[in-house]
Amino acid sequence: MPNSVTLAQAKAFLRASGEDELVALLVDAAEARVGQAAGVVLSAASPAPLRLAVLALACHAYEHRHDGKPPPLSLVEPWIAPYRQARL
Repeated sequence: MPNSVTLAQAKAFLRASGEDELVALLVDAAEARVGQAAGVVLSAASPAPLRLAVLALACHAYEHRHDGKPPPLSLVEPWIAPYRQARL
């Protein structure tokens, strides 16, 4: 399944050189979290705010990777909220 954000985009956003496996893992985790929170499956065609939410969560996780805590979803809630799918 293609990611909503490419490895190159994530590395540029994080200003990371090397660490491809770590960055890819963080993007996958952030994408899963945003997709679950919004109730949608993300792709490269997803709206920009959702893709930016993935980048922001991945960035926070990258910068705080030694804390052992996941980034709070509240960081990106304003970007996700308009795209939430209603669940019955």
